[in-house]
Amino acid sequence: MSLLSQDMPFAENPLDLVEEMVSANDWAHDRSSDLELMAEISGHWCDYHLCAVWQPEVSAMYLSCQLDGKVPANRRGPVYELLALANERMWLGHFEFALEEGLILFRHTVPLRGTRGMSVEQLEDLVDTAILECDRFYPALQLVVWGEKPVAEAIEAAMMDTVGEA
Repeated sequence: MSLLSQDMPFAENPLDLVEEMVSANDWAHDRSSDLELMAEISGHWCDYHLCAVWQPEVSAMYLSCQLDGKVPANRRGPVYELLALANERMWLGHFEFALEEGLILFRHTVPLRGTRGMSVEQLEDLVDTAILECDRFYPALQLVVWGEKPVAEAIEAAMMDTVGEA
């Protein structure tokens, strides 16, 4: 669909900004090409594997944040249910289960067509949201996978929003 807009060329590759951010935070990272960057980020509960991919043909940047650990085959049913409940509560991005690898990841894609590039604030919000959601979800995942707790109990206990300080 076109709405009389002209495509503006990108001023820079948004992965350059991602690389500046991970370097500024002293996160271990590897930029294998102009299209992909991987980083290791310490979360509240575990380390996360961040992957940023620039797709210039669709002017979009994909970001995923993989949680550490694999889901055993016998716990996949409850994990699918948990993911559905977690995704219902999310405003940006979503969790998915990579069946072949048995891994859980948060992902979000930002369309950038018609812009001059990604702003620092957009990138900070994107990464902050990924880490926040992974930190919120991880305890629920542990309760279901290793504690064998009911999904409804795990999602309510681990993903409730707290107010104030103790």
